[in-house]
Amino acid sequence: MTQTSSAAKSARAEQISDPQRAAGLSIVSSESISSSETQRFRSHVGQISRQSAVFFAGTIFTALAGYAFKVYLARTLGAEALGIYALGMTVVSLFGLFGGLGLNWAALRFPAAYVEQDRTDDLRSFLAWSILILAGVNGLLAVGVVFARRWVSIDLYHTPALAAYLPLFSFMVFLGSLTAFFGQLLAGYKAVARRTIIVSFAGVSLSIAITVVLVSLGTGLWGYVVAQVASALVVLLLLSGAAYKLTPHPARLALKKIHAPHREMFSFAAAAFAMDIVGFLYSQTDKIILGFYLNAKWVGVYAVAATIVAFVPIALQSVNQIFSPTIAELHARGELPLLNRLFQTLTKWVTGLTLPLAAVVIVFARTVMRIFGPEFEAGWVVVVIGAVGQLVNCATGSVGYLLLMSGNEKRLVRIQMVMAVVTVILCVLLVSRWGIVGAAIAAAVANAGTNMWCLLEVNRTLRLFPYSRAYWSLALPTFVAVAAAIGLKIAFRAARADIAVLLLSTVVVYVLFLGTIFLLGFEAEDRLIADAIWNRIRGCFPGRAAREF
Repeated sequence: MTQTSSAAKSARAEQISDPQRAAGLSIVSSESISSSETQRFRSHVGQISRQSAVFFAGTIFTALAGYAFKVYLARTLGAEALGIYALGMTVVSLFGLFGGLGLNWAALRFPAAYVEQDRTDDLRSFLAWSILILAGVNGLLAVGVVFARRWVSIDLYHTPALAAYLPLFSFMVFLGSLTAFFGQLLAGYKAVARRTIIVSFAGVSLSIAITVVLVSLGTGLWGYVVAQVASALVVLLLLSGAAYKLTPHPARLALKKIHAPHREMFSFAAAAFAMDIVGFLYSQTDKIILGFYLNAKWVGVYAVAATIVAFVPIALQSVNQIFSPTIAELHARGELPLLNRLFQTLTKWVTGLTLPLAAVVIVFARTVMRIFGPEFEAGWVVVVIGAVGQLVNCATGSVGYLLLMSGNEKRLVRIQMVMAVVTVILCVLLVSRWGIVGAAIAAAVANAGTNMWCLLEVNRTLRLFPYSRAYWSLALPTFVAVAAAIGLKIAFRAARADIAVLLLSTVVVYVLFLGTIFLLGFEAEDRLIADAIWNRIRGCFPGRAAREF
């Protein structure tokens, strides 16, 4: 006992009398923590890179095929026909909004938890009640669209031609709600890649093929709408079949007693339903008010321009799909420093990858719209204004998901509700004066204002902020990209091949932008992202194995 006590006292005395050793241990511990955090950061970056590959590929395919398809439709059908279709889709979106009842978001959350906890009875009950409710409610809504078709087409939109197409659009209401549910169910089963293949690759390809065949036979807008209904039906069958295979056998629908679902399902669905309503006001208010004040032709021009604008934040959309569960995981663990590090790095890269695209879209706005036909060129101002609003969206990063996935969804709903009211007011005031330009201003102001407000709430509640001095490294590459876009615009001003000019200019601007960044050098976090991207590219070529993260 005495010897042990003496040894312990001697050891403690040695530790106390050797401050250098104590300091050394502290440094080693600090380095270990830093190294551990770096490894976790590296792991998350690699995971985000790998999991986003299929989704990003699907997004790119959908965008490229969709824009080429839009050019074909614009030149074949004209602005008025596309305007009628856009008005019909606002009806589908509105009725589909009420038909979803928030159950689509519930399909993303509850099935995964039930499978993990082996609660097969609860899963079977959830699936049965959700499908029955969606089928019943949307069946009634589809009938309502048919009965209200004359009021919608004549009294609301002042477009009598729309009435004949609304019965087909009503069928899309019914199919759309179930398609969205099964798509989210696959995501809840962690089968995002399978969902992307069905929806983005198979669904889009089928829709384009059927449309081209029918329109070439002289069916006009009827062929386009019929093709959308047919492809939606096929996609629904494929999604429901895939979901059935992934559902555990005991939870598959059978002639058994099904108990009532838990209250948490309805409470969550109610909150999600509120967010869906606000989201509809964001995405459709401008088109609805345009349809009220203007004719179908201008709605068609605006719809095409809005489609171009929606492509600008493609980098942010791809990151959000994978970053959102990471936010929930790190927030639950209390690892806010690591979350902030990821937030800063991903926001910088999203902004950097968006800037060259935005520069080309803004500088070549007339060229972009002229591709769809001479009557669409007037929408170039909408493209410019909308692209500026999307730049603010990308520059603030995943702020909405940070609030949603950290338990601050009430703050997000409040922000969206206030800005939805602002959107409606601005649209009513500006569309009556400036037409499609007024609608573009209202949408851009709402987009930028929402994201900036969310950024303030993220900083206030989570103490996270995406900006650092590293952002200044984007200044020179941005200047080079803008200057290159303007120079190419001047150089190609006499060229007639609009598509070739646009593609070549985009490639040149991106090469100069990324080349300037490479010459300036990467920071440590940027190097990890660059390595992840390069490894994904190398992995696409045979014989070039990408390094594992």
